[in-house]
Amino acid sequence: MTVLEGRTAAGRGVRVRYSAAGIEAVDDHPSAPEVLVIPGLVDLQVNGYGGLDVNDPSANALPALVRALWAQGVTTVYPTIVSADDATTTRLVTAAAAARADDPVVRYGVPGLHLEGPYISSVDGARGAHDPAVIRDPDADEFDRWQNAADGAIAIMTVAPERTGAIEFTRHLAAHGVLPSIGHSLATADDVHAFAAAGGRLSTHLGNALPAQLDRHRNPIWPQLTEDRLTAGLIADGHHLPGDTFAALVRAKGVERCVLTSDAAALAGCAPGDYQTAVGGSVTVTPDGSLRLTGTPYLAGSGASLLDCLRWSTNYLPLDVAVTMATSTPADLLGLHDRGRLEAGARADLLQFNRTPAGGLGELTTVVVNGQAVLKP
Repeated sequence: MTVLEGRTAAGRGVRVRYSAAGIEAVDDHPSAPEVLVIPGLVDLQVNGYGGLDVNDPSANALPALVRALWAQGVTTVYPTIVSADDATTTRLVTAAAAARADDPVVRYGVPGLHLEGPYISSVDGARGAHDPAVIRDPDADEFDRWQNAADGAIAIMTVAPERTGAIEFTRHLAAHGVLPSIGHSLATADDVHAFAAAGGRLSTHLGNALPAQLDRHRNPIWPQLTEDRLTAGLIADGHHLPGDTFAALVRAKGVERCVLTSDAAALAGCAPGDYQTAVGGSVTVTPDGSLRLTGTPYLAGSGASLLDCLRWSTNYLPLDVAVTMATSTPADLLGLHDRGRLEAGARADLLQFNRTPAGGLGELTTVVVNGQAVLKP
């Protein structure tokens, strides 16, 4: 058994006793050192990081990606495959299934996959950087083939409810244990509520993947905010949502129905410059860390990790609230009730940070994954 001491995000001094079996106890420790101890981060939407690309069929990115994200405090990740043709999607999910089967570290760190498309809006703005040539209406038989190729690992599916057959497809997903998420969509209010009634439970990067100009009243944002059956995923990288917009969305939706996500692309964490990518083609990493389709103002995914997003979000949220939105809330949404929390019986996924002079998140010094220290001070 090993011990980790520090302060929780809410300020409680604790001594966390853990082993490979999980967290054994969380004891009060009033004189605990002034370092922060929180659960490992849970990211529901990651396309890649540090040059590792989930969507490159020629790469076997998952083993390296899972390990690379440890240094960013992410201990649970849902690799996200974007819109592609049938053959490419099949290759990608098959490779992911093989990586999970062959490597227990990947199997633990990747409880499931997230398919973002191809059943999304083809309208410019709403489709984002997705290839318009492969966007299409939902096909349950096609999805079932992918799920079979993935050995049942597809856990989240982003769809646009306004597409032909999308509501019936949403029921199909929900009936087979897949979490339906609305995104890259120009859905009407009726579409949004029908989607939720059919089993929809998440909004993929709410406030993004939309045209620059929308009707001020009749647009997809308001019904997603009012629909209590939907949890809002928010990219808190400082580029996808301005601070006031981010804060307003959280206040309107309620912190209990919001999760932080990175939407990190393969170039997240890379040096500024122009790159060629498997998805998006030419992408520029700008000096401010955002990713843009080269020569345009359009975002090409996020250049931030979930830890970066957590840090940024604390400019607008209390630390304990932001931590919950990056740990237990996304874990619970996917049924991982033993992750993302500091309590006896939970998985021993733990992070320890130094504190800044103002009491915020300083340097990440310790990372424990499933009871094993993978980063030590």
